[in-house]
Amino acid sequence: MQLSDDNFPLNIKIGFGKLFEQYKEHINSEDPLVQERAKAVLELSKKHPELVSGLETPEEVERLKPQIDFILSDLFAPVLQQNEIKVATIPFRNYIFKSTKRFENILKNAEGNYDLSFTNFTADEFYVMACSVILGAHYGKRMDSRRPFHFAIPDANKITRNYRVLYNGDFIEMKPTDRAVDLTEDDIAELIDNFDDIDLWKSKFPPQSWEFNGFVIGNMYDATVDVALSDLKATLLRQNDEKADEDIEEFEKILQAIFNLPEIKMGFAVYNEEEHQFEPIPQSKNINSFLLNGEMSASCDKALCPHSYESLFVTNEYYCVSDVDKFHKLYPKNPLYKKLKQQHAGSAILAAVRDEGKVLGVLELVSPNPQELNTVNANKLNDIMPYVIDSVRSSKRREENEIELLIQHECTSIHPSVHWKFVQESERVLAKRYAGEEVGFRQIVFENVYPLFGQIDIKGSSTARNHAIQADLILQLAAIKDVIKLGFEAEPLPVYEQFIHRIDTYLELIHKDLKVDSEQRIRAFIQDDIKPLFEHFDKLSPSLSKAIANYREQLDPNLKLIYKHRKDYDDSITLINKKMSELLDKKQQKAQAMYPHYFERFKTDGVEHNMYIGESITKRDSFNKVYLYNLRLWQLQVMCEMENAYYNMKPKLPLDLDVTSMILVFNAALSVRFRMDEKRFDVDGTYNARYEVVKKRVDKAYIKGTDQRVTEKGKITIVYSQKSDEREYLRYIQFLQSKNVLSDQVEIVQLEDLQGVTGLKAIRVDVLYKTKKNDKQFYTYQDLMKEIGN
Repeated sequence: MQLSDDNFPLNIKIGFGKLFEQYKEHINSEDPLVQERAKAVLELSKKHPELVSGLETPEEVERLKPQIDFILSDLFAPVLQQNEIKVATIPFRNYIFKSTKRFENILKNAEGNYDLSFTNFTADEFYVMACSVILGAHYGKRMDSRRPFHFAIPDANKITRNYRVLYNGDFIEMKPTDRAVDLTEDDIAELIDNFDDIDLWKSKFPPQSWEFNGFVIGNMYDATVDVALSDLKATLLRQNDEKADEDIEEFEKILQAIFNLPEIKMGFAVYNEEEHQFEPIPQSKNINSFLLNGEMSASCDKALCPHSYESLFVTNEYYCVSDVDKFHKLYPKNPLYKKLKQQHAGSAILAAVRDEGKVLGVLELVSPNPQELNTVNANKLNDIMPYVIDSVRSSKRREENEIELLIQHECTSIHPSVHWKFVQESERVLAKRYAGEEVGFRQIVFENVYPLFGQIDIKGSSTARNHAIQADLILQLAAIKDVIKLGFEAEPLPVYEQFIHRIDTYLELIHKDLKVDSEQRIRAFIQDDIKPLFEHFDKLSPSLSKAIANYREQLDPNLKLIYKHRKDYDDSITLINKKMSELLDKKQQKAQAMYPHYFERFKTDGVEHNMYIGESITKRDSFNKVYLYNLRLWQLQVMCEMENAYYNMKPKLPLDLDVTSMILVFNAALSVRFRMDEKRFDVDGTYNARYEVVKKRVDKAYIKGTDQRVTEKGKITIVYSQKSDEREYLRYIQFLQSKNVLSDQVEIVQLEDLQGVTGLKAIRVDVLYKTKKNDKQFYTYQDLMKEIGN
């Protein structure tokens, strides 16, 4: 180990020149003992000049250890060896070359389970701190970057104790080396404004550019309680649900440190005021309640005795049980003592957590040892309870907010972009009601907004589902037939042949055409006829019993049917919808940042989305059609990305499916109304309803004069009715072609008339696909299928 580091601004040497200078002043002391001591110390400086010039390795320090001990003996008084926690060391390094007996005993009790590195500093922070010291010592720029230094060392009870270090730097000197940079006032000003720019600091203070010669004295004191309280506050305020259980474990360790009791455990019981009962914390698996002892709830009257109830709910005092065994023997019917005894508690403290006079819960501290927790150390809770109360209060409010958010999310569809309108109307209603008027919620309408609609639909999903059902039914009927054949061999009854004939009839029916009633009839046949038959077979012979067991292993445990091909179908649909929805939601965040607009999406056999953009939604005089055009281009781009995302995940799907993508363009502005009865937005007015009609039917439309659907795999289909829309989207397509997102294969087709809707046209353009994120190759759909196939 070297005392210095090549990647550090200071070249560190351990020297005693500054200390020798102080002893020179003692040569002429009137006290003969002081004078004699000074002469002896200075004599060593002459014999060993390296003690002045500086020692650069631990080996050199160890060689002169007796001399160093003698030089420092005034700073380490023998009578204080067992009392003071003191070390002689160098800054920014965990190298200690002299210490008191008490410090040595602390390390001995830790049995090597410690690291004398500082617990709250990074390497970069140390670098900047060293530079700050140089600025202060050489340039006179006092930059107070000091923060508390702590050592974390476990004691004999395995409790981590924190020792704060106060340094005395009277015995150090620094000077520049030939690597040092001469700083100007502008340089220093730049450093002051850029604490986090480590590269800047290293450019002004290159590694090994300054020499440190000397040592520092570190005086320590046990700051475990102070640090624990600080950690406790940080832990309780963190409120990270993902790490809630980790925080609880940390909280328990902090309490063990504060009470200096390594075996105490913490529990917590939530108080339900409405039911007047205790309940566990709903969001935590790692924190139990000793009052509940595994129960989901307990009446306060049954969980507490009269005295503990009065302390917690009436007088607001801590309730202490210093010896559980003793008090249980004295009062065997006491429900609290009985529960603590059952959980092998030796002593306990219960503390009510109150907010504005209301009890929110009970903090429970329990030790397996009698008298460890008592009325004396219960007072330590006085420092803890304010943080606990804040945390429980915040947790309760957060839970209430989450409940409201969940209700809003599950029961309504109020998008953040229009939330202000509902708030505004709610404020109006409340103001009127406060004034004594009975008013209701008015209709929420947004006028003159432009709609956008898009969908990525799973092609032939109904057919694929029917094929999956058909395949599973065939498998199940064939398996049933095999078992009945074995039954016929064991017991050749004509009725079994009749069962086989019925199965063959069903199989023939399924192969020809699967109908809804066919599936229901087969399920009824299995339930009403086959199930009782197999119960009979089960008792007929061991071989039949084994065959039936093999058959049942193929069945889904919940459906009691073979669920193989349908599971592949359902899993594929779920994975597609999840991937497409996640991508769309992620992209939507960026689109909202461009310009606020209403957005909603739905999962069906695929994912579709609605958007509305306009002045009435944004609540400010800022809307321009350029934002509509931008959103249309964004939509087209995202649909292309969704296509790419799907076909990159396609090889991993359980079932081979394809998708089709479509965008519906509606040229005119319309009005949307929030329908209170259905808790959703819908278009308003008869003319606007035409938009909804087109939306629901257009993806099934055919190209005029053909039997070909307008939507096709590998293409983006853009449906429109106005020539201006055609020109606009052809510009977008040309732009995306330049970016290798869309191919040059573009066609414009006319659609067959829909019911009540005529004159629709569509642009169809091939998507270009990439098989990997950074792939430079682009593929059409046909090329991509070949690529995936290879």
